[in-house]
Amino acid sequence: MPQFEYIVKDKEGKNLNGRREGVDVNNIVSSLRQEGFLIIRINEVKAKTSIFSKDLFTSKRGGRIKSDDIVVFSRQLATMVEAGVPLVQSLSILAEQAENATLQKTVVSLRDDVESGKSLSEALEKFKKTFSGLFISMVKAGESSGRLEEILDRLSTYIEKTNALQKKIKSALVYPAVVSSMALIITFGMMTWVIPQFAGIFTSLNAPLPTPTRLLIAASNILRQNFILIVGGVVGLIFLFLRYINTKRGRYWFDGMKLKAPIFGSLFMKVSISKFSRTLSTLVKSGVPILAALEIVAKTGGNVRIEQIIFEVRTCIKEGESISAPLSKKKIFPPMVVRMIAVGEETGELDKMLGKISDFYDVQVDNAVSGLTSMIEPLVIAFLGIVIGTIVIAMFLPILTLTNALQ
Repeated sequence: MPQFEYIVKDKEGKNLNGRREGVDVNNIVSSLRQEGFLIIRINEVKAKTSIFSKDLFTSKRGGRIKSDDIVVFSRQLATMVEAGVPLVQSLSILAEQAENATLQKTVVSLRDDVESGKSLSEALEKFKKTFSGLFISMVKAGESSGRLEEILDRLSTYIEKTNALQKKIKSALVYPAVVSSMALIITFGMMTWVIPQFAGIFTSLNAPLPTPTRLLIAASNILRQNFILIVGGVVGLIFLFLRYINTKRGRYWFDGMKLKAPIFGSLFMKVSISKFSRTLSTLVKSGVPILAALEIVAKTGGNVRIEQIIFEVRTCIKEGESISAPLSKKKIFPPMVVRMIAVGEETGELDKMLGKISDFYDVQVDNAVSGLTSMIEPLVIAFLGIVIGTIVIAMFLPILTLTNALQ
């Protein structure tokens, strides 16, 4: 069982130090608080490392801090703050046990800033690439309201649900992309390797070829002779397309097209509504002012079209309107969503109503992903069947013609 060194104050204000065994730091904190001590510092006693220690052969992973790391950090910090562990001490403990070296350095910097007198939200401002504006704003609201542990726990839940939603979208997009890529590779292999083999046999026979066979051989020759030019052209077009959608005008056009796409458009819309509702609900429930909340929601929305509409709604609210009125005029969100937001505003339970909207659309996204997966699979199989079937028929037509001629 691990040992912990501690410094506490007794009821008379005297400093006491000692060492105890416990399951974890929370167990030590609970026992000390039950005895009436005021906790100043707790450190886990590290065992001495021998030359054969496993720790010498392992190292913390570095690199980018993932959202899963932020979830664990937020939940653990919330637990410690709720247990009464001082913030500086909590950050020290989290820095020691962080598995990601980059996260460890970040938490150490946060601890040093907090120890020097800054608030946690002020310390987080240095790491805006790691901690989003939503995260920093909610921590600030938690510090102002004295409910930091509740806000941190809510943040970790929000990030977990957002990550789960993103993984669903990736699974819906990755599967058809992989299957389609395999179909193209198979078709390309047949056009560049299988067809030339048959073409050589047909040439040696000096027999007239059917029109489909001649067209297929001509297409195969064009692909083989101009392979570098064709690949270069495709890569160039992809590069120009990516450059265009990275411009302000191109991103606006592309995000609009995503929402109107025949198959995936409804899925992207449902994801946008779910993310908008969940983010705004979390911010409002945490006490963030509505104008600041809408600004954060717009910047974290992931769609420029949605972002522009939210900023326009924010401007209308500045002028004294409600949220639902300008949303209904924009006609981008379904009427049901707008009406539920209006009911939430009238009853004073906007955060609860937004939470119900996000939960509803999370289920809708699940259903849409399942439907897309089950629909795309037979479509890709049908595509492969038609393409490969056409190639096979075109290749075997000359053989059937020659057989009939010999008979």
